[in-house]
This record gives sequence, structure tokens and C-alpha cells, in this order.
Amino acid sequence: METGWSSFWGPVTTTEWCEKNYIHSSYIAEFFNTISNVPGILLALIGLINALRQRFEKRFSVLHISNMILGIGSMLYHATLQRMQQQGDETPMVWEMLLYFYILYSPDWHYQSTMPTFLFFYGAGFAVLHALFHFGIGFKVHYIILCLLCIPRMYKYYIHTKDISAKRLAKLYVATFFLGSICWLSDRVFCEQISGWYFNPQGHALWHVFMGFNSYFANTFLMFCRAQQRGWDPKVVHFLGFFPYVKIQKPKSQ
Repeated sequence: METGWSSFWGPVTTTEWCEKNYIHSSYIAEFFNTISNVPGILLALIGLINALRQRFEKRFSVLHISNMILGIGSMLYHATLQRMQQQGDETPMVWEMLLYFYILYSPDWHYQSTMPTFLFFYGAGFAVLHALFHFGIGFKVHYIILCLLCIPRMYKYYIHTKDISAKRLAKLYVATFFLGSICWLSDRVFCEQISGWYFNPQGHALWHVFMGFNSYFANTFLMFCRAQQRGWDPKVVHFLGFFPYVKIQKPKSQ
């Protein structure tokens, strides 16, 4: 959209969202779309600390780190609105979904080394191709397909989980996804009308906030399910009475 301050990063070379550019600083193109990634990064950091402190499997540490990388990539993209930084946002989105695919499906995969090997080369190949060909609508279709592939397994985990607090995490995951999607679509579809309002609700920034919580709820639910599979007696406890995380009790032999 129209600019305020002069641009430190040069002309916009990528997709713009429904926020005026360089209004608050010449170094940040879309201010609210940039800072709205901070909650997701902090939530991923909290999840990482919990995973390391209780010695969860390394897959969860990598997952939380990937959430942080995605948030940082999104910040750089919205701060600069440059093509390279957009790919630094989009490529980690695919890598993150491949990690979710691995965590969801690997427990029942009989050939343990084949899945991570295939997913690694798949992710590396996508990164190279995306850098060369700059996928547009193809990226979005590809990402949606990866998300859809994860849904059946996530639903299976949900119906086989008896713990009410864990089920609540799954419901919060779904709720934040739908609320975030409404914000994202409103920002894209009704941008012309919103631009004429006195107050811009910053739908894309809200999408970032909701998806930060969405990832945290998904990760926490999956940590609970994996701990159940390992016989670690998981419980969902709440810090200060409202902030959920998983607490486990490993057998002494582990």
C-alpha cells in the first residue's frame, strides 16, 4: 500500500498486505505485520525450554526451533517486502509442515530411517526449486496439501486421547486456526473497503498472533500424545492457572 517514510530497503518486490508501508519507520515496511510475530516466537521459546528441561525427544526441540525460525523469517519479510525475504518466510513454512508430518506419522512407520531421509531431501529440493522458480499460487496449493495430509492423523490422536485437558488443547488449536483464517481472508478480500476505514483492524497481524498460539497448542498436544506413547504419564498443567504446558514423569529406567 501507499508509503509514509522513505524506504530503506528500496522498492517493494513482493506481495503487499493491507497495511500502509513505512508509516512508523523507514526500516520497517509493515510495522504491525512485523511485530505481530513476536508472540509466536516467544511461545516457541517457552515450548523449547519445556522440551529441553523435561528431556523430550529431539524432534520437539527441532519443531519449536522451526517455529522460531518461521517467525523471524516472517518478521524479515514484512519489514522489507523483498523477494528474498519472502522466500525466507515461505520455505520455513514448508519445512515446518514436514516436521509435523514426521512427528504425526513416524511412530507407526516400520522403516525408521526412510521417512526422515525422504523428508530432508524433499525439503531441501523444495528450497532450491522455490529459489529458482519463485512459486506463487503453486506454493499456496502445495502448502495446503501438506496441511490436509496432517489432518487425518491429528484427528486420530484426538479421538484416542481421553484426557479432557489434552482434548481442550486440540480444540484451541482448531479455534485459533479458524479465527486466524478469518482474519487472513478478511485482510485479503476486503482490503479496499478496510483501507477507507478510520481504523485498520490489521487482519494479517492478527493472523500472525493467532497462528503463534495455534502452533503452541498443536505442539503441546503432540507432546502430550507422544509422552503417552512412551509411557511417561503426561499431564497438562497450567502456569498461573491459565497457561498450559505438558508435565511428564518418566520411569526411573529412562
